[in-house]
Amino acid sequence: MWFQNRLVCGLKRLCLQFATRREFLEKLKGLLDDALHNGHLLIFIDEAHIHLDSDEGYGWSVKGERFWVSSNSPGRAKVSFYGIYVYNYAKVKIFPYLKADQFNTIDVLKHLRTEFPDQEVTLIWDGAPYHRAQLVNEALQVLQINLQPLPSYSPDFMPVEHLWQWLREDVTYHTCYQSAAELIERVHLFEQDIHSNPFEISDRLWVKNHLDPDEEKLRVST
Repeated sequence: MWFQNRLVCGLKRLCLQFATRREFLEKLKGLLDDALHNGHLLIFIDEAHIHLDSDEGYGWSVKGERFWVSSNSPGRAKVSFYGIYVYNYAKVKIFPYLKADQFNTIDVLKHLRTEFPDQEVTLIWDGAPYHRAQLVNEALQVLQINLQPLPSYSPDFMPVEHLWQWLREDVTYHTCYQSAAELIERVHLFEQDIHSNPFEISDRLWVKNHLDPDEEKLRVST
């Protein structure tokens, strides 16, 4: 009986989650169409908290020998980065802060509106607590930025996740930084470098616009 009840609850949760994700994709298709044909800006935002210490990753070493990575043991020191992907232009912007919170989120929104003062903007991001703060909601209204939240537990719909993977591969794999300023400078150089090839940005930060039923079944453990 316990197993049966758990199975039923899991199936209900799966159906609800599937419906919510499908509904989001229907809205997303309209936003993509507006971006393509009407010039409405579609912007994705996500945050990553990058530690100064090295990330584990793939590398080359002499067969049979240890692979050594130099570290000054910075502990848990980190920098919070806001990653912005402007879908229309295959353009990336990365803003560094000491932490991600409602005040720094509002600062990022102001930067966006300053850069795109006259265009209609729709923003997509997840349900982080500071995204849902009252002050942030008020700022969105004042800045006239439309909001389309991601469904819960749907990082696969966030193309900026691909940006963070790319950044880690190029910036933090097997690399330790002496200070936050050094890490921020290296991320800035990374941002400049990737803009030399906007087609690669578009390819890497692809936007998922369909559901795989088999994949959806794996999202809920029964």
